[in-house]
Parts: sequence; C-alpha cells; structure tokens
Amino acid sequence: MSYMLTQFVMSFIAAAGFGIIFNAPRKSLVSCGVCGTVGWMVFRIMTDQGIDAVQASFAGAFAVALAGHGMTKYYRAPIIIFVVAGIIPLVPGGAAYDAMRHIVSNDYSGAIPLASKAFIISGAIAMGLVFAEVFVQLASRIREKKA
Repeated sequence: MSYMLTQFVMSFIAAAGFGIIFNAPRKSLVSCGVCGTVGWMVFRIMTDQGIDAVQASFAGAFAVALAGHGMTKYYRAPIIIFVVAGIIPLVPGGAAYDAMRHIVSNDYSGAIPLASKAFIISGAIAMGLVFAEVFVQLASRIREKKA
C-alpha cells in the first residue's frame, strides 16, 4: 500500500514540477499533477500485472490525453499545458540514460536493446496521445450527430 502511495505522490510532484518549469498557469498546476498521476498509475498498475512497458506506456499516455481533455474543458486552457506535464512520468529517461552510458563505454551490443526499448516506448507514448485525440474527435462528432 505504501508503495502505491509513494508512486502516486512522486508522479504528482514530477508532473506538477514540470508544469512549473514549463510556465503553466498557477491555477492549472494541480491539474498538471493529476494528469501525470493518472498516466503513471495506469502505467504502474499495468506493469505490476505483468503487461509490457510499451503497452503500458501507450495506455498511460492515452489516459493522460483523456484527462488533459477534461482539464482543458474545465480550465479553458490549451491541452498542451496538461499533456506535456502529464507525460513526463512516462518518459523512458532511465533506459535512454543507460543506453548512452553503454555507448560511452563502447558497449554497443548492450546499448542497442536499451536504446530500442526507449525509442519504442517513446513512440508508444506519442501513439497514445494521437489515439486519444482521435477518440475524442470521434466521440464529439457522434455526440454532435445525435444532438
């Protein structure tokens, strides 16, 4: 239980902290933290269940984008404020760092799998954001047709 609470708090701090770095409006910093927490908790729960990090990153980014759309409507602010801060906990910085460390040590055979994994996870994050945008657009068109 304390493990999940720690994950929750740290992902909130990371996302809200990057909201500060990116000059997000003060009133939206908590929402930036919430978006990051939503995405990270989806990722963490899925990886704890044995699901690969690529699929979990996709789902986490999808959740961040959906939460960002909700925050956009509530705060009447651009979605980029929430999504950029929200995906920060999902970024595979550790794998990228380890890949670079192997490259600097001339261990290219060790670097290739790490760099590939970081690249694929980054692509999954981008795809999660895109798919969420398409999902929201389709839902709004369906809603407009019914009205």
